[in-house]
Amino acid sequence: MKNTARSAALRALLRCEKNGAWSGAVIDAALREQGLESRDAALAARLCLGVLQNDRYLDYQIDRLARGSLEPRLRSILRLGAYQLLFLDKVPDHAAVSETVSLCRSVGLDRAAGLVNAVLRRLASEKDKLPPIPGEGTAEYLATRWSHPLWLAKKLIAERGYAFAEDFFRANNEPAPLCIQVNRLRVSPEDYIRALERSEIPYRAFPELPGCLELPGGKVTELPGFEEGLFYVQDRAARYAAEAADVRPGMRVLDACAAPGGKSFAAAIAAGGDCEILACDIHEKKLRLIESGAKRLGIGCIRTRCMDARSFAPAFEGAFDRVLADVPCSGLGVIRKRPEIRRKSETEIGALPEIQATILDNLALYVKPGGLLLYSTCTVLREENREQVRRFLETHPDFQIEGCAYFAEGLYEFWPQKDGTDGFFAARLRRIKA
Repeated sequence: MKNTARSAALRALLRCEKNGAWSGAVIDAALREQGLESRDAALAARLCLGVLQNDRYLDYQIDRLARGSLEPRLRSILRLGAYQLLFLDKVPDHAAVSETVSLCRSVGLDRAAGLVNAVLRRLASEKDKLPPIPGEGTAEYLATRWSHPLWLAKKLIAERGYAFAEDFFRANNEPAPLCIQVNRLRVSPEDYIRALERSEIPYRAFPELPGCLELPGGKVTELPGFEEGLFYVQDRAARYAAEAADVRPGMRVLDACAAPGGKSFAAAIAAGGDCEILACDIHEKKLRLIESGAKRLGIGCIRTRCMDARSFAPAFEGAFDRVLADVPCSGLGVIRKRPEIRRKSETEIGALPEIQATILDNLALYVKPGGLLLYSTCTVLREENREQVRRFLETHPDFQIEGCAYFAEGLYEFWPQKDGTDGFFAARLRRIKA
């Protein structure tokens, strides 16, 4: 197969299909292997993510026009062609069709080239007047139009209404901004903004979160000051949660499910580097990422430890002023960044609330009297968020929910269509002094 943007995208898509792999890692690996120039690399990434974001909708359009079953490679090729026709205005229709037919032949599917050509030419002729998807106003329609799980469409419609669910799904199919946090231990937000302006990089600042900047995208390692550790990547919702933990100089902090390290970095910066942070994770590989991130940022107050938060650690009992609990969750709040999450089944995530409850019960014992437990997830399901906090407060009378400048009610649900952030949840829980 010739090394092109489309062949790289196909390789990545097939790996995602086969292994259920994280799209970002797979795309990066495919691009490295093929050594594409920056323009082709950007197109390959756009194609792969676009297909994953819209696979159900693309399949609906393909299956209208193609008869019979399609083997996985052929379906992925047709999805790539259909995505270019329906979503990429800058790719001419004739180029989308011809390049996709060439891709089909390059992988040894010569026998299917005629089918690919016919389906895509028909789709190109209809794309300005596509027949409506049946069932508008139903969960089935939303699941098809916006390529989300049917079970999630039914659940959100029942809990929050049809319009809310559709707005959420639509937002998940839009590009996510790149959100970075300035490392105020090394540079002031004002000075870093000047560096962006010199490089003519547009940004949006948030006064209530000094150094929080949203950029339209781009390669992180090519931004000003990456090697010098002048910033790190963290969504604005997660930064709000980290600030709500109110970490101060001299405190001892446990970040119990720390990877990839953003909350540990935010806590260290908030305390001016004058605190003790223990960042834990169940995977050694992820701990090394935290360590390398802290080194790049010049943060010396973070130690790491391999730990399963589901198991109680007697040595930690009552030992921490702040405990950060960004627990394992379904991840449904970051679908726009990780479209493969759409393939999770309701059964697959059904065991998570019990795991979260076990972790919370353990971590509660690690908080000093008067200390704070900050619970957070990157999901939008009530049973992982509000219901988890309700259960916790009912079974832990020594804790109470406490408001702050960031969360007046002590907890907050972030939604991409409303807040412009990841879907995220955070709750601030104070351990009452004896």
